[in-house]
Amino acid sequence: VRHAVVRRVWPGHLAVRLEEHRPVALWLGTDGNDKLVNSFGEVFEANIGDVEDDSLPALSGPDGSAAAMLALLARLTPLLQGVDAGDPVQLDLSTRGSWRVTLDKGAVIELGRGSESEVVERTQRFVQTLPRVEAQYQRPLESADLRHAGGFAVRLKGVTTTVPAPPARKR
Repeated sequence: VRHAVVRRVWPGHLAVRLEEHRPVALWLGTDGNDKLVNSFGEVFEANIGDVEDDSLPALSGPDGSAAAMLALLARLTPLLQGVDAGDPVQLDLSTRGSWRVTLDKGAVIELGRGSESEVVERTQRFVQTLPRVEAQYQRPLESADLRHAGGFAVRLKGVTTTVPAPPARKR
């Protein structure tokens, strides 16, 4: 129960109004005690086995950051669904403010630090480029690092290097 109001109705009745939590994400506790996050970004305790939706995304971050994490996840999900990299299944926020998202196909994207708008802007640039990179090498995304100023690093499954080795020197 998220909120309960009990009101006395004269002469001898009670009016009860209950508001349920609607779980939208799993909160991965640092102590191993997982909880749920409702649609308002509030972390609450419940029997996780009773949740009907098995595909809840996981959130992991400092206490009090669930609402901000849920807001960023809501902005990132449509961006990442626009490419074939997969859907976000986990969003992590480090104590130093660095973001990381894990996709359902196994790819991990280091989003870096910054405001929600800065992280979304970097992700948009990445999403615009990724289809061309995957098409050129015919390989799916394994990981990406968007923390670089003005660019990003990408690792594709099965590709060990994309830069040709320098020519050998003549002696």
